[in-house]
Amino acid sequence: MEALMCTKLGDPTVDDQNSPIAVSKAAPIPELGSQTAVRVKVKATSLNYANYLQIQGKYQEKPPLPFVPGSDYAGVVDAVGPSVSKFKVGDTVCGFASLGSFAEFIVADQSDLFPVPEDCDLVAAAALPVAFGTSHVALVHRAQLQRGQVLLVLGAAGGVGLAAVQIGKVCGATVVAVARGLEKVQYLKSMGVDHVVDASKENVIASVKEFLKARKLKGVDVLYDPVGGKLTKESMKLLNWGAQILVIGFASGEVPVIPANIALVKNWTVHGLYWGSYKIHRPAVLEDSLKELLSWMARGLIRIHISHTYRLSEASLAFSAIKDRKVIGKVMIVFNDVKNARSKL
Repeated sequence: MEALMCTKLGDPTVDDQNSPIAVSKAAPIPELGSQTAVRVKVKATSLNYANYLQIQGKYQEKPPLPFVPGSDYAGVVDAVGPSVSKFKVGDTVCGFASLGSFAEFIVADQSDLFPVPEDCDLVAAAALPVAFGTSHVALVHRAQLQRGQVLLVLGAAGGVGLAAVQIGKVCGATVVAVARGLEKVQYLKSMGVDHVVDASKENVIASVKEFLKARKLKGVDVLYDPVGGKLTKESMKLLNWGAQILVIGFASGEVPVIPANIALVKNWTVHGLYWGSYKIHRPAVLEDSLKELLSWMARGLIRIHISHTYRLSEASLAFSAIKDRKVIGKVMIVFNDVKNARSKL
């Protein structure tokens, strides 16, 4: 089978002999390995910023070399172990793994797979688990976002940001989004976001304060932050007493400092959110979260925006799209006959 191999650490956007990634056409098809194992023929797999960092050796989980990167995916069940009760050959499923989805086949335990509703697009389903799962666990499980609260989303046009914006609207919050560039701003406005700030042109704090004043709102109740850096520090000026800060990541490359003395006086709650660790410590939370998200997708409450699709051989271009911040929503790797299942959203 074809698989993307990471043979050394480095920048996956490099497209020459120095690239840390290469497509192997002779990778062995994985065996089932257990009574409850399911082998999935992958139709699409998602690129996440974490995958980009991991290939560079900058992520918190550092697998031994060589490895096949990749996390969330969707496809068709190809084979099942003798004790599998949830799925049969031919079923459409989605799931996530710590490694291995950048390949034509992947094996998972049946407990780690979810049935994709019949009318749902497979490419969209492959984009769902990590980005929407991260935002759902953060906003619904951790912050317990309530109707009428004000949610501020930084990096709102990226994968997790766009998911957070939509989940915020489903929860009934007033959603304020920060992004960079006209195309991203226009897309966020088309989704019904209450207020969008173009950080490349506007003063974020002044713009949000003006909006809050016009709506007679006191401030921000929940800050969703996958960006970090200076913008995090500035955004704290907007937070209400008792606000919650969701630390999702540091796309800016700078880890912000949240002053403990101000958190004390303002009664803020700071949530660190490493979604992947829930699989070890709270797997039931992930299962409930993804079931609800798939239900929302089937009912049209959320939409998965696929910004770019690439073949496995074009992986360096796919990573470049993320690195160069060209993405609105998700970047996907698609396999074989998946062209007929590409997202229509």
